[in-house]
Amino acid sequence: MTDRVLAKLVEVTSPRNPEAVVLVLHGGASRGDLVHVSPAQLSVLRMIPTARRVARAGRGRLAVLRLLNSFRGWDARHTPVADVTWAIGEVAERYGATPVGLVGHSLGGRAALLSATRPEVRSVVALNPWLSPADPPVATTAQVLVVHGLRDRIAPAARSAAYVERLGPGVHASYLAVPEGKHAMLRGGPDFDRYAAEFTAGALLDPAPTCSGPVLSALAGDRYVHP
Repeated sequence: MTDRVLAKLVEVTSPRNPEAVVLVLHGGASRGDLVHVSPAQLSVLRMIPTARRVARAGRGRLAVLRLLNSFRGWDARHTPVADVTWAIGEVAERYGATPVGLVGHSLGGRAALLSATRPEVRSVVALNPWLSPADPPVATTAQVLVVHGLRDRIAPAARSAAYVERLGPGVHASYLAVPEGKHAMLRGGPDFDRYAAEFTAGALLDPAPTCSGPVLSALAGDRYVHP
């Protein structure tokens, strides 16, 4: 059963000839062994405004799809990375050889970062990613932004900052803190969504839409960005 992909893609916007496709990845802790994802779980619902903000930033030039994982949490037999791999294959079937951007929260942020090695992936935004100290730094040509709330008590912000540092100078990666942000991205939510949308559109589109100062710094390659 674990070899069968049960993931789903939910269309947010799909222009006829998008310049790139963005996959929005939810988080959500495990609730038992191989428990299926519910479209109504809070971690899934939280990414709806994020996906809509990305779609608005794309101004009709980006296709945006929300990925519903096969199972909750992170099971060694079938991780969310496998679902991202499946989704990228679906994107190729639907849109052809189109650049892909990933935006993920919590475990979805972890999956986004670990999927950055795929050649299709050109941008990654990880929002309050839940990272393991054992996660290897990825070698990627994608532009990466890690956004973390400093009041997150579930996924330590310091771990995200250390991960960005471990990526090394050869990776275009930035770390941006949200001072009052907590893990669920309810407090400071518009900031998380805005940074994700602007960075994704700026990395994937040419010419890029107008971005705010912190995102401009991240797109320029600054390693540590201040809001």
